Amino acid sequence: MPTEQLTARHPEIAPDELVSTLVPPPRFDGVRFSTYVPNPAEPSQAEAVSACARFAERVGEPAGRGGWRALLGLGGRSRSAQRQGLYLDGGFGVGKTHLLASVWHAVPGPKAYGTFVELTHVVGALGFGEAVRRLSGHRLLAIDEFELDDPGDTMLVNRLLRELTDAGVFVAATSNTLPGKLGEGRFAAEDFLREIQSLSARFDVVRVDGPDYRHRGLPDPPPPVSEEELTASARRWPGATLDDFDALCEHLARLHPSRYGRLVDGAAAVHLRGVRPAGDQAIALRLVALADRLYDRAVPVLVSGGSLDELFDAEMLAGGYRKKYLRAVSRLTSLAREAVGSPG
Repeated sequence: MPTEQLTARHPEIAPDELVSTLVPPPRFDGVRFSTYVPNPAEPSQAEAVSACARFAERVGEPAGRGGWRALLGLGGRSRSAQRQGLYLDGGFGVGKTHLLASVWHAVPGPKAYGTFVELTHVVGALGFGEAVRRLSGHRLLAIDEFELDDPGDTMLVNRLLRELTDAGVFVAATSNTLPGKLGEGRFAAEDFLREIQSLSARFDVVRVDGPDYRHRGLPDPPPPVSEEELTASARRWPGATLDDFDALCEHLARLHPSRYGRLVDGAAAVHLRGVRPAGDQAIALRLVALADRLYDRAVPVLVSGGSLDELFDAEMLAGGYRKKYLRAVSRLTSLAREAVGSPG
């Protein structure tokens, strides 16, 4: 039977949908603080759970207990004494997104959750003033993967957050690090606060240390399968897609990264033929964004050609986007294991 292709999909997101669809992705629908399993060897993880739970409790406080009233100067603690922001600082694979989504689930609405890319797309599509108007009535804005490596967008979101926090909105965020900051698996809280310096006094930094949980004690990625095995898997796996890797890379270039989630929505598994190292940094960064959206939606990935851990060459891994690439490999490896262990 014919197999669907991602390259045949041309997803659109209407402006009116942009804010209403700002919710945690499917992989994190069911996460809660109680489902986060701290690594006993890393005390900061248990401490982070407690700190995030306390933050969520404060976000959920009714006005009479010093919540929004205090932030707006209507009683209780002064605005300057409040910490409206929470920043989760740590390497990839330590559960920061799990904790961020848990904060979101723990507080009452209205609330919004999105990646930095999705947030900039909201501002671009609605206009700055309208984006502020629609979000300023929220209790919480949760931002995953705050992009510190794009100065223009960082300044835009900095201004947006200033407007929202002035309106009493709480903000929780995770982030990558600036280009050139090459600490192995480390995200730099100082960089985050420097880039949003006008808001830094309103953010508490919570460390989440530890190794990548997705691969703790697990083997390397499954090897690529043959062309015949890939095609057979795609045909017998209901709802799967099958694409040539190069054609998919070209298709991604024609879509805004904020649409990548909708591109893979509903795909039971993604099959990629002829995988090879990314040809340049632009392609590599699009693959990072795609990997994040596939992981968010728990879509298994099966490939032929090259190995997933060879997508990014040594030069890329030595550059400023090192941790993005390592995170993408970590997530794709996890999805490849799911593909091998699935009925398809």
